[in-house]
Amino acid sequence: MELVVRKNDLLRELQYFQGIVERKSTIPILANVLLEAADGKVRLLATDLEVSLRSTCEASIARGGALTLPAKKLFEIVKALPDTDVRIEQDGTNVKVAADRFESKMQTLPREDFPTLPEATGRGSVTLPRKGLRDLIARTQFAITGEDTRYYLNGAQFVVKGGTMIMVATDGHRLALVTSPLVADATGVEFKAIIPKKTLTELSRLLSDGEDDITYELGENHQFFQVGDRLLISRIHEGQFPAYERVIPKGNDKKIEFERDRLTSAVKRVSILSNDRSRAVKFDIQEGRVEISSESPDFGEAREQVMVDYSGSAMQICFNAQYVADFLAVVETDHVQLELKDEVSQALMRPVAADGYDYTYVIMPLRL
Repeated sequence: MELVVRKNDLLRELQYFQGIVERKSTIPILANVLLEAADGKVRLLATDLEVSLRSTCEASIARGGALTLPAKKLFEIVKALPDTDVRIEQDGTNVKVAADRFESKMQTLPREDFPTLPEATGRGSVTLPRKGLRDLIARTQFAITGEDTRYYLNGAQFVVKGGTMIMVATDGHRLALVTSPLVADATGVEFKAIIPKKTLTELSRLLSDGEDDITYELGENHQFFQVGDRLLISRIHEGQFPAYERVIPKGNDKKIEFERDRLTSAVKRVSILSNDRSRAVKFDIQEGRVEISSESPDFGEAREQVMVDYSGSAMQICFNAQYVADFLAVVETDHVQLELKDEVSQALMRPVAADGYDYTYVIMPLRL
């Protein structure tokens, strides 16, 4: 194989593969990116056997073929090169990567060792709005568990039905649920699948570049996200996602509206002196005000009053400050609403007057 490609074109594609490849994989070929040159394009592929990515860029091809190179080292070399053409040429078991007066030789692994990636069939695909999907991921991803033991929670459930798309994630202590409209021609489509956490991270990166709608296909064992010229392939998480509808409380009759920025600042300041383990902040709710406080035997205590329009009964409730801050960081409305029942039941947080989406955030209180 022998080709010439613009440095910036190749670099743009290689950066999307850095989160896919495994640096310390026990299978050496999984640390490599596969390059296939033909018909004026070079196609790039990488996989960790759970998440895969395929992309292309324009190239001047003198001799077609396929080879594999270490993905991270290739990216570092191309990134360090001057803004010019990059020459890639195979010479036996070595591959020359050169530009300007720079020349390197990199070791390759046999193309035959590279796994065969599943192919989309085009059947049952649906068009998804890029911005809507990007926002769904941003507003739920932080609530995914980090515990490997509960693998079925190590992703977000994605549902399409009734002309809407729904994404929900939970770690057992909080739950984020977002509903957003689909494009008009998808009202008859209905399915659900768990999208793994790593897939969501890589998909979010792809969605940040461009404005066009994307295509989604749910296969038997894999799901496919066609984002422009890039195809992200993800193995489907097996297991049953919890019945999240049962978790959402119905009788939270105490409702308090906050200025989002004001609440964000207060929680951030007060939580500095909270207990490192629990990150607990207490909401002392009285008529016309909420006092947010924290205390730690090692650091001391802090409190701050926030004035609110509230005339209900007084109560106290405790939350993990990080859980509250995560929600406040991803809503875009000027005001948010806290809905409570009592000191021990799940609380609800919602944006006020959200434009184009419904967002429900369930958060379990901590013991006072």
